[in-house]
Amino acid sequence: MRQRILITGGNGMLGRTLQQRLARHELAILDLPGADITQFAQVRDAMQAFRPDVVIHGAAMTQVDACESERERAFAVNATGSEHVARAAAACGARLIAISTDYVFDGALDRPYREDDPPHPRTVYGASKLAGERAVQRDCPNHTILRTAWLYGEQGPSFVHTMLKLGADHAAPPLKVVHDQRGNPTSTTCVAEVIERLLARPIPGVVHATCEGDASWYELACEIFRLRRLPRPLQPCATADYPRPAPRPANSRLEKAVLHEAGFPPMPDWRKALADFLERDNTMELA
Repeated sequence: MRQRILITGGNGMLGRTLQQRLARHELAILDLPGADITQFAQVRDAMQAFRPDVVIHGAAMTQVDACESERERAFAVNATGSEHVARAAAACGARLIAISTDYVFDGALDRPYREDDPPHPRTVYGASKLAGERAVQRDCPNHTILRTAWLYGEQGPSFVHTMLKLGADHAAPPLKVVHDQRGNPTSTTCVAEVIERLLARPIPGVVHATCEGDASWYELACEIFRLRRLPRPLQPCATADYPRPAPRPANSRLEKAVLHEAGFPPMPDWRKALADFLERDNTMELA
C-alpha cells in the first residue's frame, strides 16, 4: 500500500538509501538547510502541510567526538529535535520510526545487547540519543525505536569509505586498525529493508537492526582490503593506542530478538552485505 512518508535527515547516508528504497511511496524530505528540527515551528508546519502516515526520523548529530565538545548542540539536535519530531508526528496521527544507536549502551557486557537491556551511555552522543529515545516514547505513543550500529552506505561518510581511500596507497606504512572493539558492520540497504517491512508490519517499542555476525574494526578492514585487493598492509592495534575525546564501546553487538520473535527474516550476514555493497558500488567516488 502506498503511504505518505516524511523522512527527517533524508539527505544523510541512511536517508538517501531510504529515498531509493521507498520511491514507490509519496515522500517528503525534512533536512537542513531547508528545515531545522531544533525549531519546533518548522517541524510542525512541515508535517501539517504534508500530513504523513509515517515519519522516519533519521536526523541526528552523529559526530561522536564533536558531541563531547558541543554538548549543548548535541542535545539540541538529538534530544530536543527528537522531541519536536515526536510531538509533531503525534499531532498528525502519524506513526514514528526513530533511528537510534548502540551508543546508548556502555559496551561493558560480554554478550550482544538485547532490546530490553538497560541503557547506560558513556558519551555525550549516547546520552543525547537516549534522551531522544525517551522523548519519542513519551510524546508519540505510536512509535518504533530502531537501533542500529556500524553503518555504511552509498557516498558515506563511513569506516568503509575511509578504508577504501587509505588502503589504496601501497607506498604508505602499515595501517593500524583497532582490534579490541566488536560490533555488527551493517549496510544502510539492510536497514532500509527492515524499515520497509516495518511499514507493512509495525512493531511497537524498541527494535535492534544490524547485520548478522560480528567483527572487530580490524577484521572489517581486512575483509574490505581482501574484497577490493587493496595493497596497503594492515596491522591490529588497541583502542588505548588511539585515545579519542569520546570513549568507544568495546562491545557494540546488538541482538535482534524482537525481529526474530516477530517472524521477520534474519538480516544478511555482514560479510555478504559488505560484498554486495562493494560490488554494487565498485566505481563509487571516495571522499
